[in-house]
Amino acid sequence: MNAAPADQIRLLDVQDLDVRLQQLAHKKKSLPEHAELESLTKDLTQLRDLHVAATTEESDCAREQTKAEQDVDQVRQRAARDQQRLDSGAITSPKDLENLQREIASLAKRQGDLEDVVLEVMERRESAQERASELAGRLASVQAKIDDATARRDQAAGELDAEAAKVTKERETVAASLPADLLKLYDRLREKSGGIGAAKLQQRRCGGCRLELDVTEVNEIRAAAADAVVRCENCSRILVRTSESGI
Repeated sequence: MNAAPADQIRLLDVQDLDVRLQQLAHKKKSLPEHAELESLTKDLTQLRDLHVAATTEESDCAREQTKAEQDVDQVRQRAARDQQRLDSGAITSPKDLENLQREIASLAKRQGDLEDVVLEVMERRESAQERASELAGRLASVQAKIDDATARRDQAAGELDAEAAKVTKERETVAASLPADLLKLYDRLREKSGGIGAAKLQQRRCGGCRLELDVTEVNEIRAAAADAVVRCENCSRILVRTSESGI
């Protein structure tokens, strides 16, 4: 393949622009906000799980408290009825009176036990409420940090995208001035060779693989026509000759 030396020099400009686009893409992918957001999102998920557990516990305690209070009320009402019967004087049998008094005493003990249950459930409910409230505050704090990091990431990414668009436009302009077959070869080699399709031959060293050319290869390149498109025998990339090539 042949291409004017000036076109081959401009191919290096295309390569520089492609490298810049790669750098911008890597920088965008490696923004510190990505790792920050990943960590914060993980924290947010954990806090949400804890908050759900705390609110669920509070809800369960609320139902348990309602049931315990209903049990206390039932025992209290039954004890009140028994006390009313006792106070009315309608029961005259000593045995019945003894049984009724024993039942009132039993109900009093049962009521006390149930009231202790109510207090214990209330304490657990209050603890769950405090925990849920504390977690809600932490959730809000983490969410605010996520919002801030997201805004910073989007701003940085937007700036990189704008620069990439500018470089892409410049690349299209330079590429349009090159022979189609030369550009096609370059793009194919760039795709196969880690983003580098053309490199400067500098002091007999390939700018792509960084290896020094042997004497035979140097002599072949020296003997090649100025418009010949030469390739590195080591990495197959296009070698662009300049005044710094050393041949």
